[in-house]
Amino acid sequence: MKRHIALLRGINVGKAKRVAMADLREMMQGLGYENVRTLLNSGNVVFDANAGTPAGHAKKLKAAVRDECGVDAEVIVKAAADLSAAIAEHPLKKHAQDDSHLLVMFVQDASDLPKLKAVGKTDWSPEVLAVGAHAAWLWCPNGLATSPLVTAVGKALGPVGTGRNWATVCKLMAMVEAD
Repeated sequence: MKRHIALLRGINVGKAKRVAMADLREMMQGLGYENVRTLLNSGNVVFDANAGTPAGHAKKLKAAVRDECGVDAEVIVKAAADLSAAIAEHPLKKHAQDDSHLLVMFVQDASDLPKLKAVGKTDWSPEVLAVGAHAAWLWCPNGLATSPLVTAVGKALGPVGTGRNWATVCKLMAMVEAD
């Protein structure tokens, strides 16, 4: 059994794309996933799978969420080791003093991260962007909701990226490590 993390993009934000976490857990169990647990109400799922790749699980979950829940949402799945590696590479430790203002942008395929090269050439002060091997990191001291950097990164990545604040990332890691 390998542990994975599924990140559903843009669900339960406002009244659009509503998916009950209990329904999501039940659906995933019906697909054969085990030890399915959700965090918050925003599409964060930790689960175990016997076989398959993270990209394969993402495609399977995206189709199931569309077909069974009626919601078209991108799904990014990371292996537990990939989440751990992203946490270990945290390049903005000297900047980030508030977990809710540090956004980690995940992509399914790391080959999408170079799309942020042009965004990184702009001085976003006081905001900071760092692109690692596993994720992109955005420090937004004035908040995420009105951040021009978050907007620029969102435009550059399009639907292939989804963000989680640092506090959520750490909670997901704790769930991954729990048995």
